Amino acid sequence: MQSDDSPSRSDRPAAAGATADPYPSESYAWYVVVVLTIVYLFSFVDRQILSMMVGDIKTGLDLDRDWQVGFLMGPAFAVFYTIFGIPFGRLADSHNRTRIIAFGLAMWSLMTAACGVARNFWHMSLLRIGVGIGEASLSPSAYSIITDYFRKEKLARAIAFYGMGIYFGSGMAYLVGGKAITYVRQTAPWDLPLLGTVTPWQKVFFLVGLPGLLVVPLLLLTVREPARRGLLVTRGAAQGAAAKSRSVPFREVMRYISENRRTILSHNIGFALLSFSSYGNGAWLPEVFKRVHGWDAAKFGLIYGIVVFVCGAGGVLVGGVISDRLSRRGYTDAKVRVGFLAAWIWFPTGLVFPLLDNDVAAMILVIPTVFLASMPFGVAPAAIQQMMPNNLRGQTSAIYLFIVNLLGLAIGPMVLALMTDYVFTQANFGIEGIRYSLLTTTGVAHLASAVLLFYCMGEYRKSLERLRGVSDEA
Repeated sequence: MQSDDSPSRSDRPAAAGATADPYPSESYAWYVVVVLTIVYLFSFVDRQILSMMVGDIKTGLDLDRDWQVGFLMGPAFAVFYTIFGIPFGRLADSHNRTRIIAFGLAMWSLMTAACGVARNFWHMSLLRIGVGIGEASLSPSAYSIITDYFRKEKLARAIAFYGMGIYFGSGMAYLVGGKAITYVRQTAPWDLPLLGTVTPWQKVFFLVGLPGLLVVPLLLLTVREPARRGLLVTRGAAQGAAAKSRSVPFREVMRYISENRRTILSHNIGFALLSFSSYGNGAWLPEVFKRVHGWDAAKFGLIYGIVVFVCGAGGVLVGGVISDRLSRRGYTDAKVRVGFLAAWIWFPTGLVFPLLDNDVAAMILVIPTVFLASMPFGVAPAAIQQMMPNNLRGQTSAIYLFIVNLLGLAIGPMVLALMTDYVFTQANFGIEGIRYSLLTTTGVAHLASAVLLFYCMGEYRKSLERLRGVSDEA
């Protein structure tokens, strides 16, 4: 039932008809997804590498608290990543999306490499801000591009494949990072003109940052900007080609979002809490195994990197496949439903592994935990794409990313570090207090998420009905 404060049908934006442009070949569409996934992979290598270097960063930058490293992993990067996602999302709805991504990729690659010359906490913080701004360009444009390349019945799987870049990149950060860190510690410092001395641990930032520049020409030369489909235009606006490039006024964006506010809030916050759990876990799990089980970076990176690479990526893909199958069976809320199911099924392994003293048993339980934790992160953005007209998708994706990354990426690692510093302190719990921080923060987040996503399923079905009133691509 529509609320009284919703805009009347006469005030709503009207839809341009579906574009006459045919969909490209499926093989080329999947090629585009692969290229965008490679770009996404690089973004997660660049952001995740810090979790493997907590000790080196604290020593090299003369830091004495976990929260300071948590700040570099979380707020320093993620606050600006989330803020700049909004203007990049608006640009994605009316400008060349491939060029936006290429610009961002070049920027964050250079900023990551520059972290290798940071001399103190504030230098590193400013450079991490630059990494965040660059990476903010990627997903709003990527989601929009993929949605224009695939028919709706195959969209969840395509975006889920793109979402695998999170786990390919994180897995590579652990696999390559563990080996690289162990190796570079044994090398001599570099003396670079103008930049001065680069100590061994700082070399890692050059090794993971600069290769991203090689992908920029691949992106620009081989990924075509697709035709925009299912555009929303205001009444009386020009149709056809002019409408296809027209940016919807921001007040009308907010009007449409307001109509769907219950869906958007429960969806965004519900999935953001899963992100809170996932990012907090990923950021501090290397330290959990180091402090509790005595694992070094090379051992943890090799084993956990394989787990993330295989099970994390597999979980995202399986989540998309399950969603597509549920959709074919008539579940219009399939994408949200997958997130709800994954949030609940996570509990048996997610709550137990931090408490185990046996390192092998703990890592065995980490395997299904990673798989289940990753399942929602392809279907969540796909749900937003499905419920929004084309020229609102970049902006609503940016709002989704704003909330998800503010709660997940910015706050998740920071809260867990604060819990370790001030609640489960070394004085009361010993060096192993970090395991209780992990257990508490992830458990509460999953419980709250499950409740919100259960509520969201009903609201999501209502939003799809509203979309059918303004677009013939719903």
